[in-house]
Amino acid sequence: MSTGFRLFVLLILISGNTFAQKDSVLIFYKDTVFINRGKAIDWDIIHKQQQNLTFTGTRIAQAPSDKYDSTGTISLSGYISCYYGMYSDTSNAAGFQKFPTSAPKTETFSLNIVQLSAAYRSRNVRGIFTFHYGDIPHCAWSNEYNFIQEANIGMRVAKKLWIDAGLFRTHIGLESIQPRENITYSLATTTYYEPYFLSGAKLTWNTSSKLTLQVNVFNSFNTFNETNKNKAFGIAALYEFNPNLSVTFNTIHCDESPVYAPIKQSRTYNNLYLVYKSKHIDLGAEANFGIQQHSKLSDSMQTAIMFSGLLAVKYKFNAKYAVYSRVEYFYDPDEILTGPVQNGHHQLVGINLLGLTTGVELKPIINSYFRLEGRYLQTTSDEDIFLLNNKSSHQRWEIITGIGVWF
Repeated sequence: MSTGFRLFVLLILISGNTFAQKDSVLIFYKDTVFINRGKAIDWDIIHKQQQNLTFTGTRIAQAPSDKYDSTGTISLSGYISCYYGMYSDTSNAAGFQKFPTSAPKTETFSLNIVQLSAAYRSRNVRGIFTFHYGDIPHCAWSNEYNFIQEANIGMRVAKKLWIDAGLFRTHIGLESIQPRENITYSLATTTYYEPYFLSGAKLTWNTSSKLTLQVNVFNSFNTFNETNKNKAFGIAALYEFNPNLSVTFNTIHCDESPVYAPIKQSRTYNNLYLVYKSKHIDLGAEANFGIQQHSKLSDSMQTAIMFSGLLAVKYKFNAKYAVYSRVEYFYDPDEILTGPVQNGHHQLVGINLLGLTTGVELKPIINSYFRLEGRYLQTTSDEDIFLLNNKSSHQRWEIITGIGVWF
C-alpha cells in the first residue's frame, strides 16, 4: 500500500473527526485499512479477509465476535472489477445481454462494480454498510436502493444467538454478485433467477463450531421493498465437516401474487450447495428445487415445479495460475422464476437450458485476479430466446475477460 494512500485515508479520518478518539488506532495490514477502537485486534479474522474468497459471499454464518472486546473494531475495504465482453446474442434496448448481471454489455470496456464497505464488530454488536456502483447495480439491483449493496446491524441476544436486521445480500445459492467470490466471472443462469438482495431480519444460532442454524423473515423474494404485504419466511443450516468441506441448505416460502389477485401462488424454493476448498482445488456444487401453486401453463389450477443446478471446479497450479470450468442446468417449464418468456415465434415458453463455461485465471497478488473465459448456452430447439444477428436462435456464445482488485 502506497504512503500516499495511507496519508489520504488518515486525512479523511482526521478531517471528518469520525474516529478522532484517544484510543483509536489506524492499522495497515497488507492491503487493508483497519481502525481499531479497542485493545483487542483479531488478527485471525483480518488475515482471513486476504485469503481465498471463493464461495464466501453467500455464507449464512458471519465471522464470530467472541475475540472482540466491548469497544470493537472498524474495518474499511474496497473492490473494483472491470471487464470486456463479446456476445453472439443481440443486446436489448438498454444495451444489456439476456440474463444481465456480471459483464452485461458487449464489445465495450466497462466497469462491472466498484464498492466501498465499512464494517463494525464488537463482542455484542456488529454492522456493515456497502456502497456500490457500476453495470451490476445498474442492470440487476434495486431501483430504490440502487447504490446500497447491504446495510444491516446485528446484536447478540444470547451467548450463541444473534439477531440481524436491515438490507442484506442474499444467502441463497452458491454464487454471489461479486466475481471475486466465484470461480467464474459470469454467473450461472440459476444464480440469475435466485434472490440477489433481501430486506428483513435474521436470527442466527451458532450451535457449535460445526453447525449454524438460521431463521429468516423478509419483505419479499428478491426485493428490498414489500410488494403485497405477504412476508417471505425461510430457514437455513450450515454444517462444516472440517475447514475444507461444508454443506448449506436454504429454503424460502413466499407468496408473490398481486394484492388483489383472485388466485394465490404460494412458492417454496429449496437450495442445497456444497463447498470444498484445498491448496489446489476449489469445488462447488448446487442443486435447487422449487414449487409454486396454481402456476402450470397448461392448467393454471395445477402446481408447477422447477429445478436447476451447477457444478464449478478450479484447479490451482500454484498461488498465481489456475484453470476453471462450470457446467449448469436450468429447467423452469412453467416460468415460476423466469416470468413470461417468448421464443422467436412470440410463444410463451419455459426455459430448458444447458451451459458450459471454461477459463483461466492469473492472480498477480492474492487480492486480485485476471480471468479470461468462454461460455456456451443452449436451450431446446423450440426455445429460441436468443438473437443472432437479429434472428432467433437457441444458442449463445460468450467471451469475457475481467480484472479485479480489492483492499
